[in-house]
Amino acid sequence: MKIIIVGVGNVGRELVKQLSREGHDIIVVDTNTKLVEEMVNIFDVMGITGNGVSLSTMNETGINTCDLLIACTQYDEMNMLCCLVGKKLGAKETIARVKNREYSELFSSRELGISMLVNPDYESALEISRLLRFPSAIKIEPFAEGRVDIIEFKVTKDSILYNVALKDLSDVLKTKILVCAVERDGEVTIPNGNFTLIDGDKIYVTASKRGMHNFFRDLGQAQNAKKVMIIGGSRIATYLSQELAKVDVNVKIIEKSESKCALLMENLDKATVINGDGTDRNLLVEEGLLDCDALIVLTDLDEQNIIISMHASTMGVKVITKIDNVSYYPLLENSGIDSVVATKATTANEIIKCVRGMANSMDSAVNKLYRIVDGKAEVLEFKVTPSFKGLSIPFSIIKLKKNTLIAGIIRDGNLITPSGNDTLESDDLVLVVTLHDNFDDLNDILE
Repeated sequence: MKIIIVGVGNVGRELVKQLSREGHDIIVVDTNTKLVEEMVNIFDVMGITGNGVSLSTMNETGINTCDLLIACTQYDEMNMLCCLVGKKLGAKETIARVKNREYSELFSSRELGISMLVNPDYESALEISRLLRFPSAIKIEPFAEGRVDIIEFKVTKDSILYNVALKDLSDVLKTKILVCAVERDGEVTIPNGNFTLIDGDKIYVTASKRGMHNFFRDLGQAQNAKKVMIIGGSRIATYLSQELAKVDVNVKIIEKSESKCALLMENLDKATVINGDGTDRNLLVEEGLLDCDALIVLTDLDEQNIIISMHASTMGVKVITKIDNVSYYPLLENSGIDSVVATKATTANEIIKCVRGMANSMDSAVNKLYRIVDGKAEVLEFKVTPSFKGLSIPFSIIKLKKNTLIAGIIRDGNLITPSGNDTLESDDLVLVVTLHDNFDDLNDILE
């Protein structure tokens, strides 16, 4: 696909990084010459310095032959106008990053001629709300239209999974799950049955929603947080509080600004809002932090979020922190912070899901792609078609490429955890985990 990306801040950079790696023809546009040159030198893409709503700039990109225009500057109105201009000049599809939820409520994206509006704050709130279903989880990614989850979970010495070989999991768990990948010391492994779990392993588990519930029950881990504290009265905090109110979670928000507190109280019926300094450890304890199931840190400053979270993690509370600068993410791996939500990466991932869907209608069979372990492994969702060369052949006979695993089959809405006797049939959805790049067709998994 020919893709034009307008705005190469953190979101744009992440999009360029991932989409160029997938082999798309990328053109970047930004008013900052230095940023454009950096993208061109690092990622081998075309770059144009200019304004994304300028007719001359858009014509210079060859917009009339563009498959997709993505506008992800920091300004909502510019992104929407850029998409309108791009569509008028011939772009087949357009995606706009829009922070203000009122725009998406006032207009449907199609009314504006925009294929998709992506709200980064709302997407981050949804990601955090998923994590609060299973407070012990580090990450949760839904597949097959929400029927299946892949959850990242850390093994510790006091876990019943410690020192257990994967072939013996049924001896310690009542629930049938599949460990589809393991990260150990920064390296990722697609494990076989002889792989033994040790302290510090990050495992990626595939299960249905009910199966995941049963998995954490077997582990004796808490589920469905009932009481949470949020530091920072941002848009994400508002969206998150509204989502949590739907499932009767008790929410307390600590916000330093009196004007923000007034706005929060006006918009949130069920949340308790406290005007105070979230960096004050004594205040947090007085307001009941130690009785909470989780602390979510959402101030506007990454550095402040990290410091608050590291302090709170020493108090035995589940901590979820938000960062905007994705370069901080690797530094937090061993910080004691349970989960990190990178808003820019979340936004980029939502846009990439849409891009994969568009590519699927053109020349790719991938329904969804999700990268784990800092991009070292991929989880792909395919729909099985009659053209698959391994159709109806038992897995015990099929030869897959090395470091490739079939992690789940969804048939008639139900998850099948694959065994040697199972087969893939036409119209199945199948999850594939692999260390290989650029699988565009299900036949690519075959040796």
